[in-house]
Amino acid sequence: MENGTGIYKTLTRPSVEILFKDRKSKFFGYAFPIQTEEEVKPIVEELRKKHASANHVCYAWQLGIDNPRFRANDDGEPNNSAGMPIYGQIQSFGVTNLLVAVVRIFGGTKLGVGGLIQAYRAAAEMALDSSDIEERTVVENFQLDFSYSEMSKVMRMIKQHPIEIESQKMEMDCCFIISVPKSRSDIIFEYFNELPSISIRKI
Repeated sequence: MENGTGIYKTLTRPSVEILFKDRKSKFFGYAFPIQTEEEVKPIVEELRKKHASANHVCYAWQLGIDNPRFRANDDGEPNNSAGMPIYGQIQSFGVTNLLVAVVRIFGGTKLGVGGLIQAYRAAAEMALDSSDIEERTVVENFQLDFSYSEMSKVMRMIKQHPIEIESQKMEMDCCFIISVPKSRSDIIFEYFNELPSISIRKI
């Protein structure tokens, strides 16, 4: 998470499938990078198809940086025995914008609530351990509108500061979508805003 540093951690790609076993029950763990809550349901449904004999597909997700949102789902397991232990590992690893799911195939022996908590926690931890996690800079996006004659001013500013061009349209009237580190966004906004021939707005 950001923790005032302008940095957060997330996954670069989905994890490999991991397997944790306890008294013949199988717990398959997965971690997926996501950007929206709408991505969760299709992933969970795909896991149900992949493991047609599964008794439960439990999961937790978190989205956002400054004020993150999360949800934990026990999918029929005893209350707080699956989703919250999974979410606890998301918090432990300090990652966001991800879904962690654990698929359980019952092995014939009941594990009890304590055993379930331990198993779901272990599978989630193994999935995150096997993931590629990277640090990213918290950024803000702006739209710049300006005439082509102002291009040299704009490009000089972009080269002098940590500004990335996300998209650009260059005609008589130009439009750039730029991203800047959140820690520098106020300074860069003010610089462009003071130039009467250049329009900047946050998007």
